[in-house]
This record gives sequence, structure tokens and C-alpha cells, in this order.
Amino acid sequence: MSRVLIIGAGGVSSVTVKKCARLPQIFDEIYLASRTLSKCEALQQEVGADRLKGVFAVDADDAGQVIELIKRVEPDLVINLALPYQDLPIMDACLAAGVDYLDTANYEPKDVAKFEYSWQWAYQDKFKDAGLMALLGSGFDPGVTNVFTAYAAKHYFDEIHYLDIVDCNGGDHGKAFATNFNPEINIREITQRGRYWENGQWKETEPLSVREDLDYQNIGVRASYLMFHEELESLVKNFPSLRRARFWMTFGEAYLTHLKVLEGIGMTSIEPVDFQGQQIVPLEFLKAVLPNPGSLSEGYQGMTCIGTYITGIKDGKEKTIFIYNNCDHAKCHEEVQAQAVSYTTGVPAMIGAALMLNGSWKKPGVFNMEEFDPDPFMDMLNQHGLPWQVLECEQSPFSK
Repeated sequence: MSRVLIIGAGGVSSVTVKKCARLPQIFDEIYLASRTLSKCEALQQEVGADRLKGVFAVDADDAGQVIELIKRVEPDLVINLALPYQDLPIMDACLAAGVDYLDTANYEPKDVAKFEYSWQWAYQDKFKDAGLMALLGSGFDPGVTNVFTAYAAKHYFDEIHYLDIVDCNGGDHGKAFATNFNPEINIREITQRGRYWENGQWKETEPLSVREDLDYQNIGVRASYLMFHEELESLVKNFPSLRRARFWMTFGEAYLTHLKVLEGIGMTSIEPVDFQGQQIVPLEFLKAVLPNPGSLSEGYQGMTCIGTYITGIKDGKEKTIFIYNNCDHAKCHEEVQAQAVSYTTGVPAMIGAALMLNGSWKKPGVFNMEEFDPDPFMDMLNQHGLPWQVLECEQSPFSK
């Protein structure tokens, strides 16, 4: 028997809960907690109280509240689908209560627009000494892209040298401006300086200043911009043969125009301002007026294409492959009433949790996705809605 506690009740959590609920042989009992109890209750009504056994209100910024909740539920695993700001309090609570931990995005402090793994990697000895496991970044990117890299290293290469992760959303939600996941986190991420690994060091670029026009499978050519993304940090650590590692994401002209205007008038700032005697953060206010990403799925058309281009050596010869997934927004809505960006994060969270619970991925300490055997995860992607393809390329679309 296994029991999981899921913290967070947004679009990703909705997908994860529904996917877990369909696997009673792995997830015997599911519990859900969020700051907003009504969101949990609505999801329980949708899934059924026979599968979603209990719902709770919790402030995940408060480790004490989370400890109390964990002790009440007594789960085998906590699945953290709350905000990245809350990773450390929830990890602290898991340590105090003696339970394993999983998340989909790395920690970032609320008052500084910066994200990196150093804060969570610092928990390695604590989790190892407690005999507990923490799995970091079990989403798509990070997450599946890490596993794609490990799969390629295991089955296609003797040594990998060049890695380019590409993330294209070729869909149309019909809104003038909206983000596909939490607006606050999304905008903080894309307005930072670009960063990539080359020849043993990190190099930086101005935000969204480096562009490549790439042809995405089943979508077509899209403008793709170099960004920093957290999986690069762990991949260059765990695959030291990498000479260069980069991350690219697509943005349309209308999106970039809206973003530039919002930046120009200060609406993307995380510095508090005084408004009618109250301190408000402009980006938090912007989040409140933008469409909820969880509301975008109905009528969303098109698909995503996310994958990894990898160049390396096999049997003394250079080769390049592209491992990728296409995910259709309309099909996701039909299956779980979610858009594809939520789906591509929520499904891998379920898979990572399943592999921890069945013992396939289980050892004490703090780990990134690529540190485990990729094969069982890749098998489950095919079984649970995220089928992948491997394309052998004559050459990489990226110049060396």
C-alpha cells in the first residue's frame, strides 16, 4: 500500500492527481493540500472521494504547518507541485517528518529573480543520513529532457559533446497575452539573462538576444531564443564530457511585444511599490489580472514539441540524434481538461512518483532525474500519454 500527499492545486496538480487516480495499483491513497481549500475540493469532486481521499488547507511557506499535515496524513511520498519559493520549507518538513520528496522545479527565493540547484543540493547529506530520497525536477523541462539525455548517453553514444534542449509551443489559446504556467514564475524566468555552458565555463547573454529559427516536427519553423534553464546545471555536472549545453524556447512576436511593453512600464518588477498606502509587487498584480493558465485548455489548438538535440561519438564516429515528444493541446483537454503545458509537467510528476514508490528509482539522498536508469521512465512516458520519438540526423541544426 502506498499513500501520497500532493501539495499545490494548480493546472499541473490537476493533471497529476487525475493520472495518479487511474493507477490504484501504485497510488492506493491520494491526499491533496493547497493554500486555497476550494481548489482541492473542486478537484476531489471531479476525481471522486474514493480516489482523492482527503483535502486540506496548508500554507506551504510554513514548514511547521506542512510537518503537522504530513504527520496527520502519514504519506510515503510528498509530491511538491506548489511554487518554487516553497521547495525548501517543504523539504525541511519532509526531513522533520521522515518522508520522501519530489518536485518539478528548482528553488528560487521570492525576493531575488534567480534559480539554481545549490540550495537543494545542499540537502544531500541531510536526506542521505535520514535514509530519505528527494527527486528534483520531475517535470518535462526539467525532467523528461534530463531523462532523454540519459537515455541517449546509454543507448546511442559512447560520449556526448553537444546538447541543445528545445521547447516549442506551437499552440494558440486565442488570448491577447497569457502564460502557459504560473505567470509570476514564467515572466521571472524569461526576463533573466541567458546563460549556457561552453568549454568548461558558463557564458551569459542579454535576455532573449540570441535567436535561431528552427523547424519543429509537426509544427514548422519557429523563432527560438536562448535562455537559461535549470536542467543545464545538473546535466553539465552529471555528463562532464559535454563541451556545450544550451536551452532554447519559442516566442511569438505578439508575446514578445506585450512582454517588452510590460517591462517598459515596470509591471514585471518584483520590487514592491507603494499603492494607496499598501506595498504591492507589480508582477504579483500582473499575475492577478492575466488569465489563469488552468483556464486556457478549452479551445486551445495546436501542439508542443519539446526535445533534445545531442551530438557525440559512437564507435569512433560523430553522430546526432533528436529525441522529442509532440503533445496535442486539444487531446489533453479531452483527456484531463488541461492544456499541453500542464499535461507535459503533470504526467512526468506522476511517473517519477510511481518509480520511487515501486522501488525502481530509490536510494537515499538528493538526486536529479538523469542520475537513474532512464529505461523505466521512458517506458512509462509511452504508456501514459507522452510518446517519444528518436530521429537520427545527418547533422545538428545548430552550428558548432
